[in-house]
Amino acid sequence: MDARDRLIVALYAQLKAERQTRETLEWVIRKGGLSKDVLEAIAADPVPVVTSDHIASVEKIIAIDERRKRKLQNDN
Repeated sequence: MDARDRLIVALYAQLKAERQTRETLEWVIRKGGLSKDVLEAIAADPVPVVTSDHIASVEKIIAIDERRKRKLQNDN
């Protein structure tokens, strides 16, 4: 995996973390738990940091996807 691919993986992981934060906020709003304390906690909680485990997971998914594509190409 080259530097460009690693950047794409890191950006994907960051986007996923941001979506999780947004989903949490939406859940809190739906459940009526939108107090000042909850908002402060959500706002103060930074988007989770991308770890090497996240990148490894995404790399594994990409590898599986590439194998599937190659298999489909070989089957045709």
